[in-house]
Amino acid sequence: MILAAFTVDWYAARAAGIVAYLLLSSSVALGLLLAGRERFDRWPRFAVEDVHRFAGLLAGVFIVVHILLIGIDSQAHLGLRELIVPFASDYRPLWTGLGIVAAELLAALAFTNHYRKRLPYVLWRRLHYVNLAVWVAARAHGLGAGTDAASGWFLALYAVTTAGVAALAARRFSRARKRAPLLSPQRPGLGGGEA
Repeated sequence: MILAAFTVDWYAARAAGIVAYLLLSSSVALGLLLAGRERFDRWPRFAVEDVHRFAGLLAGVFIVVHILLIGIDSQAHLGLRELIVPFASDYRPLWTGLGIVAAELLAALAFTNHYRKRLPYVLWRRLHYVNLAVWVAARAHGLGAGTDAASGWFLALYAVTTAGVAALAARRFSRARKRAPLLSPQRPGLGGGEA
């Protein structure tokens, strides 16, 4: 009976981590679409923004569940220090540390999102790009520290999310580069426009 409880904790912690990663990937993908000023024919923009925010919030909830379940799992042997201090764990320290960094950066970004109306828009927007770094670190954490990292279904899941986010990021940033020359002549002091 005790062995079954340990197994349930372990499976639940793994499941919470995978769900958190999928929700984070969804939120990042929607964020890239929104930042690229994508037009949505079937959904009003505010609805897509709400789904983006809700996916990010749910990702945070599942990250907390993932961390708590690992903390109570006696097989993991991770104390409070190993759960909150990056790279302090004896278990795959680089990969576990990247997960902790991702979770802590996401918490900081949640704070800035909560106060986004009080921050200058440009600052909030630039801070929001840290979400891509959070996603990359979370991806590395799952692949490096995840016990399912060698399974075909797990690798397929990560391949699909990586391809999707990479394609959306490439599209988003290539569009930004195409628009940049149009904007630069209007900026004083950049050599292309009138002051």
